[in-house]
Amino acid sequence: MGLLTCENAAFAYEGRTVLRNISFEVEKGDYLAIVGENGAGKSTLVKGLLGLKAPVSGRLTYGCGLKPDEIGYLPQQTEIQRDFPASVREVVLSGCLNRLGKRPFYTRALRELADHRMKLLEIADLRDRCYRDLSGGQQQRVLLARALCATRKLLILDEPVTGLDPVIARGLYGVIREIHKKQEITVVMVSHDVHGAVREADRILHIAGDIRFFGSAEDYTEDPVGAAFLKGACS
Repeated sequence: MGLLTCENAAFAYEGRTVLRNISFEVEKGDYLAIVGENGAGKSTLVKGLLGLKAPVSGRLTYGCGLKPDEIGYLPQQTEIQRDFPASVREVVLSGCLNRLGKRPFYTRALRELADHRMKLLEIADLRDRCYRDLSGGQQQRVLLARALCATRKLLILDEPVTGLDPVIARGLYGVIREIHKKQEITVVMVSHDVHGAVREADRILHIAGDIRFFGSAEDYTEDPVGAAFLKGACS
């Protein structure tokens, strides 16, 4: 069994079914990109994968001992979130909340974990800076460090490069690539950047109504669904 398995799952948003008959599996070590047009239901699917929204039919199951509260999650940022008045270290440490159990305070081990994640993301020198004073790329690295504090197995990234200039976006893609390979973390990335998704990911899930694709990134570029979507993204 994989880390995540969807079997003919359907998900609803505000009482309306927006995704039907979704079937795919995320294996340990995968780098899966989820792509599709705006409004296709990608954000709804993410909520399902995080255990925040139960399927209205079909099944979503977790394997390899994975629990929903052990998934590292980097959400899309809102303007309010970008203005959050906390230090970088406080934001990163908050990713350890699922490890506290009944303890009221962070342990030394958890603080060391947060420090390690900041070093990994090359933001240790920012630890005492206020989060809202950082650039967009720096904020994404902080949130990625936070997500890594929450997981040992799976990261779900929701539009991680949105709003970043191309140079910063390439740098963040590189960081995610290193985390996936060197930290052996499975990655599921939702992205509107289909060219970046094909370049970075091993597998692609394309959702757009009844038009679907699930397979390797290489096969996606040759499939009519993928070829048309990639061509449209260039125009």
